[in-house]
Amino acid sequence: MSAVLSAGTYPPVKQAAHWTDRVAHFALLAVALALTAFLALPLFTILEQSAQGKAGQFVWFDNFIEYAKTPALLDSLWNSLWVSAVVSLIAVPLAFGFAYALARSLMPLKALFRGITLIPLLAPSLLSAISLIYWFGNQGVLREWMHGVGIAQIYGAPGIVVAECFAVFPHALMILVTALSLSDARLYEAADAMGTSAARKFFTITLPGAKYGLISAALVTFTLVITDFGIPKVIGGNFNVLATDVFKLVIGQQDFAKGAVVAILLLAPAVLTFGVDHYVSRRQTAMLTARAVPYRAKRAPVYDAAMTGYCGVIAFLVLAMLGMAIFASFASFWPYNLTPSLRHYVMGLVDAEVGTGFVNSLKMAAGTALFGTALVFCGAYLLEKTKGMDGLRSIVKLLAMLPMAVPGLVLGLGYIFFFNEPKNPLNGLYHTVTLLTLCTIVHFYTTGHLTAVTALKSLDGEFEAVSASLKVPFFKTFWRVTLPICTPALVDIARYFFINAMTTISAVVFLYSPETKVASIAILNLDEAGETGAAAAMAVLIAAASAAATLMFMGLAWWVNRRTQAWRGTDR
Repeated sequence: MSAVLSAGTYPPVKQAAHWTDRVAHFALLAVALALTAFLALPLFTILEQSAQGKAGQFVWFDNFIEYAKTPALLDSLWNSLWVSAVVSLIAVPLAFGFAYALARSLMPLKALFRGITLIPLLAPSLLSAISLIYWFGNQGVLREWMHGVGIAQIYGAPGIVVAECFAVFPHALMILVTALSLSDARLYEAADAMGTSAARKFFTITLPGAKYGLISAALVTFTLVITDFGIPKVIGGNFNVLATDVFKLVIGQQDFAKGAVVAILLLAPAVLTFGVDHYVSRRQTAMLTARAVPYRAKRAPVYDAAMTGYCGVIAFLVLAMLGMAIFASFASFWPYNLTPSLRHYVMGLVDAEVGTGFVNSLKMAAGTALFGTALVFCGAYLLEKTKGMDGLRSIVKLLAMLPMAVPGLVLGLGYIFFFNEPKNPLNGLYHTVTLLTLCTIVHFYTTGHLTAVTALKSLDGEFEAVSASLKVPFFKTFWRVTLPICTPALVDIARYFFINAMTTISAVVFLYSPETKVASIAILNLDEAGETGAAAAMAVLIAAASAAATLMFMGLAWWVNRRTQAWRGTDR
């Protein structure tokens, strides 16, 4: 046997290990190349464009200096910052109160209230802006009341603030519900034994325990608002912000250099937010230890009734926003003839040819859900369950987390600069549904990646070790063991991709052509043309499609659990 080994051969197990390792390394390299081509290089072209003059020469920071000398653009920067701060100061406390009611009370109808607050996730963000116009606009239902309380008009900063609060509320709520759910009941029992008042317990136990969740919610809210395009475009009027400036500079004035400068300014707060959130997450200590006792709310009729009333008001406002959009979409001629009709739906789908855009949206969402889920899960698996190539592994990890810090507008602008270059071999993708799909996958990649990593970390590494010892290639273990166990997570990732692809605006607003226009962009065009009713109808259709898709994914999740999770011993 020693003679055989000296001839340069390997034992069968080692041969199999080397062969499967090479396959894994090639697969990891393919993921790295994909993320580089569709994320890193487009972002690099923005930096490159910001340092170029009109003749293509390198001008260092001249474009930034010229931007700083333009008062109107500086006003937009200030507007974006203070509006984002105001929305954060309003939405986060409101979401905290709602999350506190869900986690720390025994109020009835918790599932119903929670479901209502998730409605904004099913529609484009501009749905709230359209609804506000029908409530408080020049021909709004409550226009006179608004004037009576001293608000001149809803267009501009007031409308943006209110609409953004509606749009970002569920994002902040999800973070805060998780933060408040992780509490040790022993702390509260000790406080009760010492006769501590409810207010003191709140400020000394509850708030310190949830402070990292509050910080994360505030950072996420601030970033979502400062990078949102749909709401300022619809209800902003003459109140300019960075997101609308990018659109005007690139599409309206063809000033790519200044557009790149504004894109970098948009990228800066998002990167700062990501860095602060990462720092906060590393400093966070565990709220539930091995000896902890999960907190359970106690019956308190007056308190529970107050929490029910508070959540009822929030839920009513959410339903009022959605309900107005639905009502206006069926009104024949607002505000003179409110007889229900399908006029706006016919106008949008047939006359304005939004039907084609709706089909494109469904194609893009389906492609994003299918190929995005496959790419995300394969990338996460290669990072978590294979070994070797540590340098490449670190690069892929960085690229997987980068999309979280990149606003959709910035990514879309990078795609223009990169894929519209005639010398680029990938130029053929420009103005195609394929590129819209790829951009959407990259834009929402990080959340899907983190979900996949969480699912994979729950699997013991012994699965791969035993398979290697039995000469089983890693991809067979992946197909027969890992994939079935992680299938519920895959369904969740696919649902996340599909819903976001249906509702996204900022990531694709620069990339469509007349043939590849998607429904969310068509809504913007209808609103610009003054067809607000048709725009409302199309927004409602997107929300309905997203709701139907959510129900389908829920059914798929139930079926998948029945087929693949029987080993858990429960019928989940």
